[in-house]
Amino acid sequence: MSSREEVPKVNAGSMADIAFLLLIFFLVTTSIETDAGINRMLPGDGESVVIPQRNILPILINGNDELMVDGEVIEIKDLKELTIAFLDNGGEVPEGRNYCEYCQGARDVLSSDNPEEAIVSLMNNRETSYGAYITVQNELAAAYSTLRNREAQRLFKTDFTSLEERYLNEETSAAEKIKLKEKIKMIQGLYPMKLSEAERN
Repeated sequence: MSSREEVPKVNAGSMADIAFLLLIFFLVTTSIETDAGINRMLPGDGESVVIPQRNILPILINGNDELMVDGEVIEIKDLKELTIAFLDNGGEVPEGRNYCEYCQGARDVLSSDNPEEAIVSLMNNRETSYGAYITVQNELAAAYSTLRNREAQRLFKTDFTSLEERYLNEETSAAEKIKLKEKIKMIQGLYPMKLSEAERN
């Protein structure tokens, strides 16, 4: 009488444990990429504040992607320099309340008093293309970056962008990050980015 050979059974009880451990491993070690948007401060809760017209730089992008600054049509290549001139104007006279000592602008009585009070007002049309909007945003960011780099060089002998890169570097020590954060805040305080955005019909 022939006897059947019994097939050895595989103990699958530990497979669930291994799968669970692998799942935990991948959850812990995987970094999830997040989309970076444009870093802008949203408007407040509707408080009415009277701002002198000289402290506002009105920028309009129409439906044909044409750019108008302070009532004049300009080329996109001129936007950065116009924005720098506005932000860095620095007030009228040293005795003035809003005089800016570190500013190197023209001291035009019709332009901004101080970088802390200077507001860039960006308006776009519903038909404005996304490409034109982003290009304008890049030029405005470049204007602020230029002024911040200049002041960082004057105060700390390095660019503002270098300070930010070192601060965001994972290899930078915690003690150094504290010092870098103070320097970054100081430079941002000299040229704070005050950008008001609205859509125009």
